[in-house]
Amino acid sequence: MKEIDFNSPELYLNRELSLLEFNWRVLQQALDTDVPLLERLNYLCISSTNLDEFFEVRVAGLIQQIEIGDPYLEADQVTANEVLKLIAKRAHELVDEQYQVLNEVLLPALAEQSIEILPRAKWSDQQKSWLRNYFLEDVAPILSPMGLDASHPFPRLLNKSLNFIVSLVGKDAFGRNRSSAILQAPRALPRVIQLPEDLHEKGEYRFVFLSSIIHAFADDLFYGMTVKGCYQFRVTRNSDLAIDTEETSDLLVAISDELTHRNYGDEVRLEIAHNCPEEMVDFLRVQCGMHQNNVFLVNGPVNLSRLQALHSLIERPDLKFKHFTQGRPSGVSSDSDIFATIRKQDVLLHHPYQSFSPVIDFLKQAAADPNVLAIKQTLYRTGAKSPIVDALVSAAQAGKEVTVVIELRARFDEEANVALAARLQQAAVHVVYGIVGYKTHAKMLWILRRENNKLRQYVHLGTGNYHRSTSRIYTDYGLLTYDKKIGEDVSNLFAEITSLGKIPKMHKLLHAPFTLHDGLLDRINREITNAKAGKPARIIAKVNALVEPEIIQSFYKASIAGVTVDLIVRGTCCIKPGVEGLSENIQVRSIVGRFLEHTRVFYFENNGESEVWAASADLMKRNLLRRVEACFPIEQKKLKKHILNDLELYLSDNTQAWILSENGRYQRIERADDEEVVSAQATLLAELAKTY
Repeated sequence: MKEIDFNSPELYLNRELSLLEFNWRVLQQALDTDVPLLERLNYLCISSTNLDEFFEVRVAGLIQQIEIGDPYLEADQVTANEVLKLIAKRAHELVDEQYQVLNEVLLPALAEQSIEILPRAKWSDQQKSWLRNYFLEDVAPILSPMGLDASHPFPRLLNKSLNFIVSLVGKDAFGRNRSSAILQAPRALPRVIQLPEDLHEKGEYRFVFLSSIIHAFADDLFYGMTVKGCYQFRVTRNSDLAIDTEETSDLLVAISDELTHRNYGDEVRLEIAHNCPEEMVDFLRVQCGMHQNNVFLVNGPVNLSRLQALHSLIERPDLKFKHFTQGRPSGVSSDSDIFATIRKQDVLLHHPYQSFSPVIDFLKQAAADPNVLAIKQTLYRTGAKSPIVDALVSAAQAGKEVTVVIELRARFDEEANVALAARLQQAAVHVVYGIVGYKTHAKMLWILRRENNKLRQYVHLGTGNYHRSTSRIYTDYGLLTYDKKIGEDVSNLFAEITSLGKIPKMHKLLHAPFTLHDGLLDRINREITNAKAGKPARIIAKVNALVEPEIIQSFYKASIAGVTVDLIVRGTCCIKPGVEGLSENIQVRSIVGRFLEHTRVFYFENNGESEVWAASADLMKRNLLRRVEACFPIEQKKLKKHILNDLELYLSDNTQAWILSENGRYQRIERADDEEVVSAQATLLAELAKTY
């Protein structure tokens, strides 16, 4: 048998293209007629928002790598220049499909439900009169048209803002011929305007794009001149914060300063109305310094994500997901003594099917309990107005020692985290900003309580953020435990973050950047050893992303040894399944549904002595080697069985599952006519009120 070179680039899928494929799967939800119509529109908006962030971060990073002469080689060994070309091709296909879905599928379907976004050609005289008045009173006073000449050069446009290039004929106020102008629409203006009820039939919904209103009445902004054309466009910029963590003495100040520049980073994408004349397209491309590959001509609004506003404006429950009430595990009612419950047994929470409230109640009880002496917590994405933060402030005001580790650099939440840090510091909370060079991504809450003259430790560990809103739309696990050794591990991990000193060997936790990577490799190798010895061997991993080369190589080796490897990877995945002689025993599936699959769980069969682990980390280099992460064991038999049953349910899903092929493309599972319908999310949602 030919020896396999596990470093061969042919064994890996490209990370960036894999992320685009995930966004394509999200877009396919907009075509799923089993999904309520307004939710389908939301999926289209989400795919647009995802693509924005892809360009702001991933494409921007590739461009920077080229500028500094770094080839940016991932495991597949494709250079940054080559990747950008591949991205351009796939991104254009994706954008074309987005607008095709909008114009040919969703807008006609909405019209059938008496919901229309009216183009100018369909405005009645009465509607046009109302819209003109709206323009004059609410829009025009805010606009600042800018004629272009030597003293009015092309402006630096705000990131992702709505802009117009206007073609003019005639002389300006100073007697000079004027040919073009730029018009920027302030973000304070809504992008979708709802017409009043008296302008259409009862029970109907009628909307107009802000861009249509500006197009219709642009002449009023250029008195004495004629508007020949008005074309919307949008510029996307690099939105990563450029902070030298080694040179700054105060990370909070550095991030606060850098946030002011985020909206004016380098241009990475240009979107223009498809009917814009070619010479104007070229003019905008040159002014924005844009390569032709990153110019997108779009047949509709340049920012599809703004259509998400329709969901809240339209009161049609029949076109939305049904409301659901989250359940609670037994013994964790809102008025129960959570400390007493946890002392009896570990409590596993499964969000969003079960409420996040027990975590909030846990912290509130700790804040009010005179026997609680200290509280320590990590916060990654939370928000200053969170009930979690309220409880931490109350605890500090009650005289308890409260320490909070805030990751200021949580991407796109930096501003919220700066405000959060300020509020906590005002309440005399000890605030730490994590470790320079290593984002603190672990989700941990530690409470020290005096009981019978002894100090006892209570812990919450999670796979998701301490954020009540996302806990209703992200799937995550949380563990409430009284386990002494886990309590000591979490206490030591907090000590490492705050003191920067070395810590004793962990009893039970695996933690990045020290033991998690090797700990996972050791457990994969143990399954390989068991398989070679003819013992039961199986691995199930459910994560958001699988990129790290050594982990992928270990999965390949496991497959070759005969280990069954089932991978449930929501987003980016660089492994090639189903390759003869390499990965026949590896299957990769992605679940895309109502809830964002966010849990990170690992199952190792271990010759009948199975292990189940949950983690804050994905299988990426940054998570395993450049972040502070926590991976914790689920040890109680009942809870292990619960998670394994969940995993098997995901592996049986034939409704929302996509299977990855070795070429990097995904195929939705086709269900036989006589096959039982299985939806993991729907099944778990139906069982959410049950206790265990």
